[in-house]
Amino acid sequence: MQDINLEAMEQMSQFNEELARAGWLEKEREVLLVRLLLCFFAEDTGAFTGTSLFSYLDTTKYGPKRLSRRLDLLFRALAGNEIEMRISPEADLKAAEIDTEDVEVDPETMEDVQEAARFPEISRAVFYEEMPDRSLDMFFWLMFAQCQPISWGKLSPALFGAMFQEIMDQQERREWGTYYTSEENILRLVEPLFLEELRNERLACRGKRKKLLAFQEKLAGLHFMDPACGCGNFLILIYRELRRLELDVLRELYSSGQRVLDISWYCRVSVSQFIGMEREPFQAQIARIGLWLTERQMNLEASEVFGIAGTAGDWVKPVRIRQCNALTTDWGEVVSRDKLSYIVGNPPFLGARLMSVSQKMDMKSVFMGFRAAGNMDYVTAWYRKAAEFMSGTEIRAAFVSTNSICQGEQAALLWKQMKYDFNMSIDFAWRTFVWNNEAKNQAKVHCIIVGFSDDSAFRRGDQLKTCWLYSEKGRIMVPHINAYLSAAPDVFVESRRKAISPVPAMVFGSMANDNGFLILTREERKELVTSFPLTRKWIRPYLGSHEFINGDERYCLWLLGADPDEYSAVPFIAQRIAGVAAFRRLSGRDATRKLAETPELFGEIRQPSQGSYILVPRVSSMKRPYIPMGFVSSEWIASDAVLIIPGADKTIFAVLTSSMHMIWVKYIAGRLKSDFRYSASVVYNNFPFPELTETDKEELAKKAEKILDIRKRFEGVALSSLYDPSSMPEELLEAHRELDEQVEEIYGCRGWSEEEKIAELFRRYGEMVKEEGKKLR
Repeated sequence: MQDINLEAMEQMSQFNEELARAGWLEKEREVLLVRLLLCFFAEDTGAFTGTSLFSYLDTTKYGPKRLSRRLDLLFRALAGNEIEMRISPEADLKAAEIDTEDVEVDPETMEDVQEAARFPEISRAVFYEEMPDRSLDMFFWLMFAQCQPISWGKLSPALFGAMFQEIMDQQERREWGTYYTSEENILRLVEPLFLEELRNERLACRGKRKKLLAFQEKLAGLHFMDPACGCGNFLILIYRELRRLELDVLRELYSSGQRVLDISWYCRVSVSQFIGMEREPFQAQIARIGLWLTERQMNLEASEVFGIAGTAGDWVKPVRIRQCNALTTDWGEVVSRDKLSYIVGNPPFLGARLMSVSQKMDMKSVFMGFRAAGNMDYVTAWYRKAAEFMSGTEIRAAFVSTNSICQGEQAALLWKQMKYDFNMSIDFAWRTFVWNNEAKNQAKVHCIIVGFSDDSAFRRGDQLKTCWLYSEKGRIMVPHINAYLSAAPDVFVESRRKAISPVPAMVFGSMANDNGFLILTREERKELVTSFPLTRKWIRPYLGSHEFINGDERYCLWLLGADPDEYSAVPFIAQRIAGVAAFRRLSGRDATRKLAETPELFGEIRQPSQGSYILVPRVSSMKRPYIPMGFVSSEWIASDAVLIIPGADKTIFAVLTSSMHMIWVKYIAGRLKSDFRYSASVVYNNFPFPELTETDKEELAKKAEKILDIRKRFEGVALSSLYDPSSMPEELLEAHRELDEQVEEIYGCRGWSEEEKIAELFRRYGEMVKEEGKKLR
């Protein structure tokens, strides 16, 4: 962030703190700070011709009370005062739309009104509303005076929203999933969507006057809509870039240096080409102002080529920011499909389980009876709404989103509709990157960018569109991008109850449903066994993902098949069982209340009675090269925080702990924050296990045994350390590499890139689904 932007933000923050201390309400502070910033910008860019903001509000000449009154008069003038001072103070006051009954007409007031009347109209919408009747103290005005040296005219309008993010109500921002997009991230979206193409077209026009004029006409005919515009960052930056492209064209067309009085004679790109929808009135207002600031700045840039810039007229042009709920608004009422070129934006990030009642109603209105909408993120409503609006047109769209919409169950739920209901296909995509923005308290979110359009509008015969996949490593051109942002054919990995491959079933561990009464800490177990040694036989080690990966100890009371007369004689156990019964009886679910009849048992028991099982953590860090899995004795009780495969052999373990399976996890698994969220129904049950010969099974078993033996030699070291990329023992890493090569050999893709491997897995999965369909016919 440039120093001027940081300096301006810090000054606004100080104003906010002072106003809060003086008792100003949050909304009142927001309105005043926006007005002040707009005044500073107008002053610094020469909009106040013939007068001066800081002279008018001179802290060395006037006291706090008079300064407050002069500020109020200034705001009234900027709301549309075009008076000429004539006969009397009373006439002047009436011309300035000031109630003479409320203002004492004296020489001081006359002077204040006369000086206020010299200021031009800026915006009635911004300045018309009356401010609270509170005098600002001298400390505020001293801070005001300190603002004069700051170069407000150089403030980036794209940071306007980020500046006011610092004073927004934090809880409100969380409720609506509002996050501000940085300029870097906006460019990640707009460059592949249209800007790179326009820049290349501009270069192709060089030296060709007719083509230059046609290109300028094209720029003036493009229309952009952001249906969740917030403070307008996307529209502001796009407007700026189009104006700069146009200015570059104009420099070449009119290189003679001819100077004009009105730059509008030559500049065709207008703020009217930019349409926004925003449900919050304050943010909608900031978006309008940000576009005004941008137009003012771009006119100043143009003035260097053609002459003087426009003055007050820059501020009063209509800006098409509509304050409304985009999900319940007919977009056709906001802009005609025939006129729109691009849809862009950063819709709210909210998970399916975090939405308010009104947001859930929004989802229902958009998805119209689609039951699975309850499992989809809020942002998916914008995708579907855009797809419906775009279908059958050449409009192209791109949104910044959380990566969850292209992972796990949601990928199929959303993109199957997008493809088959609206014929949408993905044109380009930015794979997962860490969010950053210009605000101090940056939102740490893992995002993607997805650009999409009607496939038929851009297909030429049988030739596929050219698609681009972007990542932090660069970009690659691919023939197609599927719902999982892979260069592979369209497949939709949907939740299924049984595995598509002939492998043992994966199930949840046992669910206690006990409010913690059947679970023991290490200290509780020790105390209980010391006091009642016979309880040792009823206490089992208890494993969830955390305990298995980090080596922590927890225990549980496992009373399946135990004699009630024995364990009921132990007061501690009797009390715990009574706690379970009370908890279950209070449940709102009939099934849980029924479980109160057997409070000594886990609510759902899936624990194998003998042998061993493969334990798979449901949540694991994506930083690890492999999800730590392992064989566990049936004496260890698996909680429902893990998945288990009873009766599985070492060949299943070998395939699951291979890099081929990890690639599948990377593309298919959901996320909990940035961690992998493994599931049986989506990940395991859909994984295309390879067909294995007896020789394959023997080799895989040997390599799996080697990994397990090495892990035994590090007994006492947590798996979290063994599988930490920075501390993974070399011999363990080498054993995994040997296993990876063997599995890749079996799949026939040894030495392939990750892109090629996931494409092969999707191909195999697609074939298995087809074969499954044939059998069902």
